[in-house]
Amino acid sequence: MISANNVTLRIGKKALFEDVNIKFTEGNCYGLIGANGAGKSTFLKILSGELDSTNGEVVITPGQRLSFLKQNHFQYDEYPVLDTVIMGNARLYEIMKEKEAIYAKADFTDEDGIRASELEAEFADMNGWEAESDAATLLNGLGIEPELHYTLMKDLLGAQKVKVLLAQALFGSPDILLLDEPTNHLDLDAIAWLEEFLINFPNTVIVVSHDRYFLNKVCTHIADIDYGKIQLYAGNYDFWYESSQLLIRQMKEANKKKEEKIKELQEFISRFSANASKSKQATSRKKALEKIELDEIRPSSRKYPYIDFRPNREIGNEVLTVEGLSKTIDGVKVLDNISFILGHDDKVAFVGGNEFAKTTLFKILAGEMEPDEGTYKWGITTSQSYFPKDNTKEFDNDDTIVDWLTQYSEIKDATYVRGFLGRMLFAGEDGVKKVKVLSGGEKVRCMLSKLMISGANVLILDEPTDHLDMESITALNNGLIKFPGVLLFSSRDHQIVQTTANRIIELLPNGAMIDKITTYDEYLESDEMARKRTVYTKSADDENDN
Repeated sequence: MISANNVTLRIGKKALFEDVNIKFTEGNCYGLIGANGAGKSTFLKILSGELDSTNGEVVITPGQRLSFLKQNHFQYDEYPVLDTVIMGNARLYEIMKEKEAIYAKADFTDEDGIRASELEAEFADMNGWEAESDAATLLNGLGIEPELHYTLMKDLLGAQKVKVLLAQALFGSPDILLLDEPTNHLDLDAIAWLEEFLINFPNTVIVVSHDRYFLNKVCTHIADIDYGKIQLYAGNYDFWYESSQLLIRQMKEANKKKEEKIKELQEFISRFSANASKSKQATSRKKALEKIELDEIRPSSRKYPYIDFRPNREIGNEVLTVEGLSKTIDGVKVLDNISFILGHDDKVAFVGGNEFAKTTLFKILAGEMEPDEGTYKWGITTSQSYFPKDNTKEFDNDDTIVDWLTQYSEIKDATYVRGFLGRMLFAGEDGVKKVKVLSGGEKVRCMLSKLMISGANVLILDEPTDHLDMESITALNNGLIKFPGVLLFSSRDHQIVQTTANRIIELLPNGAMIDKITTYDEYLESDEMARKRTVYTKSADDENDN
């Protein structure tokens, strides 16, 4: 168990938290939610001991081990992958290294023998002999191939490092597990594995995530940060949302009844206060009026952008024809003979762990990269707008936000452009901010403004939810559902894929693809998932034979 008792954190004169009291108990998974800037990550740091609160204390049951997902991708660069995972249990790793040092001694003494015996006993008590196999199981589940387990961390890609650090946090079944955005940079297969792991995890979990589907799957409780307080709700994210909305409606209804009572009393007092025979009754009514207080309804501090993609023209029947696209990059065949045809009702989610292949295909279709082989042709009624995964080049200039967006608008009017920025929560003086100083989330909202102002009837979106808060993701989800044009997109947000796509294309690790008209959940449950693994395995075997 871990609890926060009267925890207050002040930053300057502002109180981020004020007298927070909350208890997290064994066997439950708590989703910590709140608007951007509410202090979710900060609160996890207080619970972990990385950050001291101004007042109050954090209490952990004596003897329990706490594990906190680290986001420093370079901290373990000189360590092997397997060692990095085992470091999740610091004491176990310390014992392993001390044992190795003792046994490596050329002049092994009796004292060394006694110490080694003590370490061996403690090592066995901690299931140390299963440490490597347990670490390997976690890595395999998250998609880190066995041949990478003994390489150095510095030789991994960024997304692979994220998975190793997650495996480190999960290693050794900690009593208290703190996870800050654990699904960031994970593919959908790895997220599904993590969901099952946490569902079956017997101890305490506190997780910050912007993935609504993930929170619904794993959480038994929701801890909502708002106005410097934390309110605990039983149930998952959807249950919290419905409960919180119901509570607001009930409070408004109660206030409405009180307002009606106040109005009735005020009318009585006004009517009879001058009437001697009624003056005593009017006085009592006045006293009753003074006792009625309206409950304070504080609207949530969350702010939702308004995302609405409206095409300038209706799309025709001929949208996109792709024939035999292939692309090799740095000696690796990323796309291999990809062919498909899109119709005017298609909303296609590109899924699978081969993220580089998805990005490469999108770049080719957006005209930013040439294929080695094959062709593609857009219909004459189509207009495309592209959301790249890496938007660095877009903002490497000295433009203000208004000037930056104006270049993409047919109507070169500042008021018109500011209207689109206002929908994305850039109000007033925000318009004169330089784009190069924007945060990751602000840049994504700018890119979404660009897509809206373009009036395109085909949207190509490569991981558009990266860096967005939950409110913006919800708004984007709603906007994509309403969009009357054609979508080609990839997303790690399960709910967006499930509620938006009517067609699934999976790009396989060998560069081939599977194309199926279905929802994402139906695809995951279909025999196609088993067949695709058979196809890939056969292809890999063929390559090995060659």
